[in-house]
Amino acid sequence: MKNNWTTDNIGPQDGRIVVITGGSSGIGLEAAKSLAQKGAEVVIAVRNIEKGIRAAESIKSQYNGAKVEVMEIELSDLESVKHFAESFALKYKRLDILINNAGVMVPPLKLTKQGYELQFGTNHLAHFALTGLLLPLMSGIPGSRVITVSSIAARRTRIDFENLDAGKGYSAFKFYSQSKYSNLLFGKRLDMLLKERGLLTKSIVCHPGVSATNLTSRGSGKPSPGIITWGFKIVGQPASMGALPTLFAATEPSLNGGELAGPDGWDNWRGYPAVSKEIDKLYDKSVADKLWKVSEEITGVEF
Repeated sequence: MKNNWTTDNIGPQDGRIVVITGGSSGIGLEAAKSLAQKGAEVVIAVRNIEKGIRAAESIKSQYNGAKVEVMEIELSDLESVKHFAESFALKYKRLDILINNAGVMVPPLKLTKQGYELQFGTNHLAHFALTGLLLPLMSGIPGSRVITVSSIAARRTRIDFENLDAGKGYSAFKFYSQSKYSNLLFGKRLDMLLKERGLLTKSIVCHPGVSATNLTSRGSGKPSPGIITWGFKIVGQPASMGALPTLFAATEPSLNGGELAGPDGWDNWRGYPAVSKEIDKLYDKSVADKLWKVSEEITGVEF
């Protein structure tokens, strides 16, 4: 008999400080709700402050005493990421859980402020930089965790290091898959680095399976097109279920770091969260090492 892990399995989170990028909608919002309900102080890091405030007020109205703050971050601009990290460090002296959740999926060709393809820049480079900048606030905290949200799109893909600005051609889904594979490689390699240095922080990768969220708005920040949303609802699961692997990765005491958490159903599309051994098959040390080096060079952030 399977043990169906739900939010009921989350222990008290009182006193813990959590940052969730993209915490105003979809999986990020569901994760913020659950962690705030359990007593954590949640910082929603978002591009759209008004939307973030509405999300925070909604959580506070549902859960009496919930602590939710909103801070601005524009993940397509590394200067904004650095500004967020500096502002956060001035306000908070520690960080228990960082959830690298925000992302864009299959937008028309756009570049970040620094000139890199939007999905690679937003989904990977920004979170690489953010993690490196916030890690000093985490590394001495018992039980601290970095959670990086990947995707089943990370399967059967490669990273084209010679075309990170899409100057040699652009396929929206290939670049999305590349960015999500980068998330997986980063999360796994980060955990190895943390263990090598004897630090207390764990890094865990997760993915939501196929979930009906606003990710498919193609980077516009607007509601997803109706036909796409309908398609995801047919084959996928609601955001509340899609958020469970993230919450499992962030709070499950039995995890040691370096795992991949995802739905336990057919082909990991839907279901309750469980540890997947797929990460061992997908992880490529030479590609991960090259990605790390390139990411440090582009972001100027060294761990």
